[in-house]
Amino acid sequence: MSVALPTDGVLVDRYGRVARDLRVSLTDKCNLRCTYCMPAEGLPWLAGPQLLDDDEVIRLIRVAVTRLGVTEVRFTGGEPLIRPGLVGIVTAVAAMSPRPRISLTTNGIGLDRLAPTLRAAGLDRVNVSLDTLDRERFTRLTRRDRLDAVLAGMAGAAAAGLTPVKVNAVLMRGVNDDEAPALLRFALDHGYELRFIEQMPLDAQHGWDRASMVTADEILATLRSAYDLIPDPAERGAAPAETWLVDGGPARVGVIASVTRPFCGDCDRTRLTADGQVRNCLFATEESDLRGALRSGADDDELARRWRAAMWGKRAGHGIDDPTFLQPTRPMSAIGG
Repeated sequence: MSVALPTDGVLVDRYGRVARDLRVSLTDKCNLRCTYCMPAEGLPWLAGPQLLDDDEVIRLIRVAVTRLGVTEVRFTGGEPLIRPGLVGIVTAVAAMSPRPRISLTTNGIGLDRLAPTLRAAGLDRVNVSLDTLDRERFTRLTRRDRLDAVLAGMAGAAAAGLTPVKVNAVLMRGVNDDEAPALLRFALDHGYELRFIEQMPLDAQHGWDRASMVTADEILATLRSAYDLIPDPAERGAAPAETWLVDGGPARVGVIASVTRPFCGDCDRTRLTADGQVRNCLFATEESDLRGALRSGADDDELARRWRAAMWGKRAGHGIDDPTFLQPTRPMSAIGG
């Protein structure tokens, strides 16, 4: 028996999953050139008129929060800190009722300078990407000598109260897969929460190879060579990371095993790209245009209806293990994490 598309209420799909976590990409541009994300010369960036302006971003978030049940908003990119209107957008979202929890995923460059202002504007916490603690290796990976700036950004975020500061690390075979224990030691020493993320097929070069990916099991085996890990008794819910208590706790480490231990059945995320497209899955091959409707005069009811329709069509899973799987045409920098 077919189930009718809801005409009001929350962002539910055909499988009963409800999207309450909104990821908003504010730009496709980045000030790093990570080898597993984009080529050295960068990418063809979105043209200015294609991007949502600040008021359009705020309006669509307001629709999500006040009409569609979204309770968490995370700003992503590209690199969201280079969006000129970031502070004003955060301020506007923090003033919404009901107020969503607000976070930001960043490479950390410039965060030490902006952290106090963002905290005052209403930002609750940050995730910072850090794949290596070795300066030369960092420079090779990102094609920029900016490790000190990233570390300063993390320290600045913690000092400003943007806590818990979560650290996202991607391990790559033969590149930095020997650093798992050192990265965890660094996080423990500084009071950060470390999350290892399996490398996903979202690179602009389409060079991802599952055979060369460092798996969750391998990451955990390496960590257990240096630490005692026990499963976290706390309820995981829709969180993407499985977590373990380190040496009895309370410190934790997480692994986001999107490829080998997919959590699609509990996914609660919806995504808005910097050019106003709804993506109902990180690996979706289709998008739903809200920018065109917004600029054509659609009212909030119509925008909400279109957003519900976009989420209703969400697939049961990302399908990476399916022989027919196709990598999204947009790379991660253009989708938003």
